[in-house]
Amino acid sequence: MRGLKGKRILITGGASGIGAATADRFLEEGSVVCILDSSAPRREKIARELPALSAVLPCDVTVLSEVQQAVAQAVAKMGAVDVLVNNAGISIRHKFLDITAEEWNRVLAVNLTGVFNVAQETARHMVQRGGPGVVLQMASTNAFLGHKFYADYNATKAGVVQLTRTMALELAPHIRVNAVAPGYVMTPMQRAEYTDEMFEEVNQKIPLRRHAQPQEVAALFAYLASDDAAYITGQVYAIDGGESAGGLASR
Repeated sequence: MRGLKGKRILITGGASGIGAATADRFLEEGSVVCILDSSAPRREKIARELPALSAVLPCDVTVLSEVQQAVAQAVAKMGAVDVLVNNAGISIRHKFLDITAEEWNRVLAVNLTGVFNVAQETARHMVQRGGPGVVLQMASTNAFLGHKFYADYNATKAGVVQLTRTMALELAPHIRVNAVAPGYVMTPMQRAEYTDEMFEEVNQKIPLRRHAQPQEVAALFAYLASDDAAYITGQVYAIDGGESAGGLASR
């Protein structure tokens, strides 16, 4: 990708799944990469697996003071942040009537408030230094299609889509803002929620008959961060093997 060598990248939730694959991809492109993650075991693991990382920092994205400190540390370590990949997120599979207030608040806090916290703090830094900058958010096809058992998750991802579009309008022309909306991706979070039988049932409804690999989503993030995508902002890109192209029959 053009223009990624030497770019300074900040990735939230960067110690596993799509975040870790994205960190690895940017390192391959010659970028400088710092990741934030709330889990000490995951941070230790990714530091061993990707020793070229500039920094692996603790951060709970739901706590504004931690976000402010982590972004400041990332800027101090790398000199600036050119690209934010706002990836951190959680999901809890449960029926709508069984969602507790605590579960609802936690999913919204991580997936929407956390995205806002990191996006705002990083964008402020980008504006203060006069840009240019790129903010990439993790949405989901759940933002557009109804999925049973994920009411709270679906609501947060719809919120991320509208947050992305609004940021793109307000932060142009110096900061580009886009979102990536994966369908089913083979991540530890997905693996923990689905049995083998459920995986097979889902795959039969996807035109390409499989889940995405985290590296495939990482490649889309790399493209959108690159100079090749310099005229793209305010957009949401589905990467779902064709799942959202169909109607009820494909559901």
